[in-house]
Amino acid sequence: MNVKFLGAARTVTGSCFMLEAAGARFAVDCGMHQGNAEIERRNLGASVYDPPNVKFFLITHAHIDHSGLLPRMVKKGFRGKIYTTSATRDLLEIMLLDSAHIQEMEAEWQSRREQRHGGKRSDPLYTVRDAQAVMPLIETVPYGAVIEPTPGVTASFQDAGHILGAAFIELWVKENGGVRTKYVFSGDLGRPDQLLMKDPATISQADYLFMESTYGDRDHKDQSQSREELAEAIAYSQASGEKIIIPAFAVERTQEVLYILHQMSKAGQLPAGMPIYLDSPLAIRATQIFRKHPEFMDPETNAMIAKGEDPLGVPNLRFTESTEDSRRINESQGSAIVISASGMCNAGRIKHHLRHNLWRKGASIVFVGYQGEGTPGRKIVDGAKKIKLFGEDVAIEARIFTIGGFSAHAGQSQILAWMTHFKNPNLKVFLVHGENAAQQTLAALIRERFGFAVYVPEYLETCVLKAGVEPAVTVDRELAAPSIDWSYLLTDAEAKLALLKDRLAKVKTKPWTAQTDLRDRLLEIDKELMELVSEI
Repeated sequence: MNVKFLGAARTVTGSCFMLEAAGARFAVDCGMHQGNAEIERRNLGASVYDPPNVKFFLITHAHIDHSGLLPRMVKKGFRGKIYTTSATRDLLEIMLLDSAHIQEMEAEWQSRREQRHGGKRSDPLYTVRDAQAVMPLIETVPYGAVIEPTPGVTASFQDAGHILGAAFIELWVKENGGVRTKYVFSGDLGRPDQLLMKDPATISQADYLFMESTYGDRDHKDQSQSREELAEAIAYSQASGEKIIIPAFAVERTQEVLYILHQMSKAGQLPAGMPIYLDSPLAIRATQIFRKHPEFMDPETNAMIAKGEDPLGVPNLRFTESTEDSRRINESQGSAIVISASGMCNAGRIKHHLRHNLWRKGASIVFVGYQGEGTPGRKIVDGAKKIKLFGEDVAIEARIFTIGGFSAHAGQSQILAWMTHFKNPNLKVFLVHGENAAQQTLAALIRERFGFAVYVPEYLETCVLKAGVEPAVTVDRELAAPSIDWSYLLTDAEAKLALLKDRLAKVKTKPWTAQTDLRDRLLEIDKELMELVSEI
């Protein structure tokens, strides 16, 4: 079998593993790339996916970094089947439509900006119509059922314990004269004893394992400690009459935060009467889907539901569907808890809440999820003094809390514990969905503890996998990460500065007011350059 890593290779977004086996071309996951502008440009490169020739997709779960390019595939000619669980199907319907709406809005905004400067209109990555066209292609699969999407290839979805409907995938391929090889794709693996979700299922046999490694270099704090930290953040901002802003992924993390707030309310840890806003139409609809699928939740949650208790309900919880209602939150006086998307602060209403609250000394910003490289959330967590929002530099004076105990991902020890169930001493492990430093740490531990062969693939790397043979690897590094000609860039900047010096005499002949305009523009360039140097 050939596997090409089209994402989640030394990064945590864009999960997609394109496979060629048994005469068919198919993929596990089809995620959107998220991060800085260069990373997100990968979403435009449909040619590496070759959508018309993809026979089917197997989708592990609904998070956009695992599913968000499905409408792009349809737009570019994909007409095959998409297999996933029923809960994932329901979540995809709302998440892909929401993503498409964002694509259309951002393209319209970009078009207006470009046209003001004489440029052309921008096309969205995909449209609402493209997202709607995904849904008839989906076939749902129960946990444990075995399907044969193409002759010689069978697959089964098992509970990954990550989010509602999430799965890891067992894949059996028969080729090369009838040799049957088993591949396992972990998707995003959940942690044991997670709120709402069941523990991840386990398996014992595989020839190749594609293992997520988001937290390969560390463990999470325990939930009780995380709950205390959240209580501390709430108390801190309540004392100042300021707001507690919680950037949260609309699916799973929001519901887990609601569950925690429900527990805190029962324990008397929430201030009486404090408003709690769920300010994300997508999160509101996702919460309704969670309520629709209790069969995917753990026994403790179902026991609460059986007693008539709503584990996702909190006193003073207010849903804000409209933009006007969202705007009123920041116009309101007094302390409040605001849960909003996106979880990495790179889109949606959370950016407005940050602009209104980051500079307030009594406010709290509470991060409860992973922050990818290049995202605004990552910059804040890493200690930035200010951040650009809507073209404006916003100072960071709010208190920043990073609470790892709410993560839906397995931590390092939990990944290793899950791997103890594999019995094949010749198992080959590919670490995916993680940053390189975390992967190298985890790779060393796996080799030391289990003796498994471990590989850390690169973006656009292709591996030929054959039983008993070392994987043959090829990668076009210049295509995956084009080199940057820093020498040319600096020489060009120096040439422009020299040209400005040559024209200084002409500048001095201009009216004083015109000179002040030119001075201010040069000071702004100097400020940007100083900020660039300070980041290095």
